[in-house]
Amino acid sequence: MPTRESVSGTDRVLRPVRWLAAFILPFLLIAATILVFLPGRIAELFAWPIRPPLTGMILGSAYIGGISFFAAVLRTGQWHRVRRGFLPVLVFASLLGIATALHEGLFTRNLSFFAWAALYASTPFLVAAAALAQRRADPRLPGPRDVLIPDHVARALVGVGGVATLTGLVMFLFPALFIQSWGWDLTPLTARTLGAVLSLTGFVNAPMVVDRRWSSYRVLFAAQLVSLVFILASVAVGRSDVHWERPAAWAFVTLVLLALVSYGALTVWAELRLRRARASAGTTAERFG
Repeated sequence: MPTRESVSGTDRVLRPVRWLAAFILPFLLIAATILVFLPGRIAELFAWPIRPPLTGMILGSAYIGGISFFAAVLRTGQWHRVRRGFLPVLVFASLLGIATALHEGLFTRNLSFFAWAALYASTPFLVAAAALAQRRADPRLPGPRDVLIPDHVARALVGVGGVATLTGLVMFLFPALFIQSWGWDLTPLTARTLGAVLSLTGFVNAPMVVDRRWSSYRVLFAAQLVSLVFILASVAVGRSDVHWERPAAWAFVTLVLLALVSYGALTVWAELRLRRARASAGTTAERFG
């Protein structure tokens, strides 16, 4: 692998980082297929029997966002476009690895479990190593036709993400507090799993405090939007398992909708600005060509 000095400011994705994405993608594809599209067979095919299947479908929705992200890591040539996704992945994988160690006796000793255990035992270290190897590659400058996220929008998104992450981390650390009050039935393991999913949003948004380049979040927001749509679809499909009389059910749906609207609105605004900038650049080139 090249030294930190040799990649400094080059903004390129190193080959081992692409290998890491290629290693993770098949796990995500298989798990998402089972959890989202075969919820009735989770107990048979997955690493542990998730009941009700709604929590498994939400976990699978997070994996679908991960598929979108790691596919972009394989495609993109610029490190800064995917850099901000590695911290959320590191936190998410670490939390699920800890949850696995804490509740090891609840897992089924099948092929899915051994794949799960191998993934979450290795991924935090591999992702951390990749991020460290690449950390000097980002030139930290806007591109020639980049868009800067307005400061007040960045602060609002950091706030929304902070609420989601705080809820997720408290749920992970103190699952018993949520088992009787959450919007659907939970166990300590599924509460911690859901907490890991909820934590993602804040770690995606937090870097906006220091980096407001739209190009740094375009890939991540696309992944988050896909994931949020599937989460809402999961709630709709599994609505019979939801305790709608509990405030937590409505709070969860409201938070997901708020995140979906926020990400969607910013994406539309930024993409329109990018399109105008490109059109303007094309007109200028024609004028002086």
